[in-house]
Amino acid sequence: MTNAVSLATEGINVDDLCSYAVDVWVSDNSILTDEERLLQVLRTAAEKGNAKVLGEASHVFPNGAVTAILLLSASHLSIHTWPEFNLANVDLLAYGRLNGERMMESVELGLAPTRINVTRMLRAVN
Repeated sequence: MTNAVSLATEGINVDDLCSYAVDVWVSDNSILTDEERLLQVLRTAAEKGNAKVLGEASHVFPNGAVTAILLLSASHLSIHTWPEFNLANVDLLAYGRLNGERMMESVELGLAPTRINVTRMLRAVN
């Protein structure tokens, strides 16, 4: 599978504010209902991206779907799962010396998707 996250990043300054919206489809949806495993995927991604985790929260819905978020020193990283569609939506707001590309690559490795769509955009900071 081609790593959609490793697309060209020329022209992006490390001090730019980047937002990532990632749709991840998996073949085995058991990870999508595993709250602790999903939190670990996020924690590992934060570590790989040199992010300092300030806090975390998660919630499991009646159908098993999970929402989890890490509050980072300069941003946030979150996931919401849709087990009925074998889908997870991952969002990252990365600023400064955080490596958003590494974080998203780590999420991809942790979820082992069959399909992935990555949208990355520069955000205004002033």
